[in-house]
Amino acid sequence: MVILHFVSDFIDCDFALGDSSPSYYYEGCCPESGDRLILPRTPLSEAIAQGLMQYLGKDDSYSREGKMYGILLVELPNGEQRVIKAFSGLLHGCSVVEGWVPPIPGRDEVAFLEACTLAQLNAIKEEILTLKQLEERQHYETLCGEFEQQLQIISDRHRHCKHQRQQKRQEICNTLTGEALAIALEELDAESRQQKIERRQLKQQQNQVLQPLQQLIAAADTRIRELKQQRKALSRQLQTQMHASYSLTNFAGRWQSLQQLMPQGSPTGTGDCCAPKLLHYAATHHLKPLAMAEFWWGASLVNQDKIQGEFYGACAERCQPLMGFLLSGLGMEDGGMGEWGDGGTEDIKRWGHSDTSSSFIASERLSLSASSSLPIIYEDEWLIAVDKPAGLLSVPGRYGDRQDSVWSRLYNLLPDGMSLVSVHRLDQETSGILLLARDRQTHRQLGQQFQQRQVRKVYEALLSGFVELEEGTIELPLWGNPENRPYQQVDWQRGKPSLTQFQVMAREGNYTRVEFTPLTGRTHQLRVHAADARGLGVRILGDRLYGCCANTNRLHLHARELCFEHPQLGRTLHLKVKTPF
Repeated sequence: MVILHFVSDFIDCDFALGDSSPSYYYEGCCPESGDRLILPRTPLSEAIAQGLMQYLGKDDSYSREGKMYGILLVELPNGEQRVIKAFSGLLHGCSVVEGWVPPIPGRDEVAFLEACTLAQLNAIKEEILTLKQLEERQHYETLCGEFEQQLQIISDRHRHCKHQRQQKRQEICNTLTGEALAIALEELDAESRQQKIERRQLKQQQNQVLQPLQQLIAAADTRIRELKQQRKALSRQLQTQMHASYSLTNFAGRWQSLQQLMPQGSPTGTGDCCAPKLLHYAATHHLKPLAMAEFWWGASLVNQDKIQGEFYGACAERCQPLMGFLLSGLGMEDGGMGEWGDGGTEDIKRWGHSDTSSSFIASERLSLSASSSLPIIYEDEWLIAVDKPAGLLSVPGRYGDRQDSVWSRLYNLLPDGMSLVSVHRLDQETSGILLLARDRQTHRQLGQQFQQRQVRKVYEALLSGFVELEEGTIELPLWGNPENRPYQQVDWQRGKPSLTQFQVMAREGNYTRVEFTPLTGRTHQLRVHAADARGLGVRILGDRLYGCCANTNRLHLHARELCFEHPQLGRTLHLKVKTPF
C-alpha cells in the first residue's frame, strides 16, 4: 500500500514560493524538558493541501462526508521529501484506506467491544425516545386542557352568580325583616355552598383521572434518568478502554497510551484526528516532519461552523493536549543553534531547513496556565447561561492560539458538551450573559427570538467622558469594511439599520455610567453608537479600537440582563448578573 507520495503528485514541478513565512504553528510543551516545540504550516504545505483539495473535489462522496483532512511534508533518511496524508475518524465507513495513513494502533483491539457498546447505546436511545413519546403523555396534556377549560367555565359562572347574590342580599336586606330575611339569606348561602361543592367535585374527578397518568409518566421519567445514567457510564467505560488501548509513539522513541497522556479523561474521538495520526506514523517510520497543514472538506457538522477548503489548527480538545508528547524528540540530534524572531536569546533547535519548505522545529520555555472557571448563572436540560468574563472568546477562533472560549470550556466541563451551540455571541472584550442551547430545536427556537427581536438585552457601560443627555435613542446605520475587519463605521448608503436606546444611570467624576438597550444586534453596535459624534460622542472606557486612549485593563461594557421566553417551559426568563466595574 503506497503511503509516501511525491510532492509533484499534489503541485506542479515549477511551483514557485512567494512569501515563505509560516501562517500557523502546531505547538506543545515537552512533558519532560518543559520546552515549547513547534511545527509550522508553511505556504508549501498549504499548496500541497490545496492539491489534495482538488483531488477530493473530483468525487462528490467526499463532499457529502464532512471531516478534517491533513498532509505532512516529511524528509526521508536519504534527504528526499515526500508527503503523507490522513483523514479524521472514518472515511466512507473505513479506518484503513489505501494511500492514506492508517489509524493509530489500538482501535482494532476494542472494535468488538465498541460495536457491542454502540449497540447498547442505540438500544438505550430508542427506549428513551419511546418513553418520551408515550401516548399517555399526550392523553394527559389533552385531559389537563379539558379540565382547565371546565374549571374556567365553572369559575366564570360562579363569579356571575356571586355577583347576583350580592345584589340580592342588598335588595332583601332593604325589603325583608325577621324570619323572612333569615330564610332568604340562608338560601343564598346554600347556593354558595353548593357551588363550592360543585368545584370541589370537579377537582376530585380531575385528580382521579389524572393521578394514574401522572404516576405512569413519573415512572417513565425516572426510567429515562436511569437510562441516561447508564448511557453515560457505558460511554465513559468504552472511552476509558479505548484510550487505554490506543498507543502513541513520539520522535524520541517513547510511547504512551491516551489514558496515560490524558488521565483526567478526553473527548470521544481523541486519537482519530489527522495531526496525531500523521505525527505518529512519521515517528514510527523514521520520517522527519517539515511542515503540516489541515483543512476541512465537505458539509459542516451540527454545532460547527467549519468551511470547506479552510485551513484549521489543532483542535483544542483532542489534538492540542497531545502535541507536546508527539513532537518530543525532534531536532535534538543534529539541530544547530540560532536566534529567534528579533534576535532574542532563547535557544532554537533548527533542523530539516530548506529554501523550499522554510520549516523548522523550535524549542523555547513555555509557561501555560488557563483558568477553566466559568460562572453558570442558569442551567436546565435545554439551555445554559454563563457570566462570560472579559477577554474570553464566546466560541473558538480559527487558529490554535484562539481556542480558549466559553464553548470550549463548557465542552470539557459538561457530559453533553459536544451538543452545545452558542445562541448569540459577545465580543471578546465584553463581559456578561451568554446563552447556549443544548439541542438543535432549542437553538432554532431561541435563534428565532433573537432574529425577531423578541429578546430584551440590557448592557451597562462606563463611558470615558461626560454625556449631557439623560436618555434617548440612537439610530445610526453600521457597515463593516471587509478590508478593515472587525472595525464598524456609520455609513448611510451601505450600512444596516441599527437602533439603541440609552439612559444615563450616574455621572462619576469624568465618567458617565450608561444603560444601553440595543433593539438591533449589529457587530460593535453599542461601541460605535457611543463613540460616534452623531451618537453620544463619548467612547466606552477601554475601547481602544474606537479611539479610547485611557489606561485601563478592560473594555467597560457588560451584558447585564437578558429577558426571553423559555422555548420549552413557555415562561419568561429574566436573567441578571452584577456589573463587575
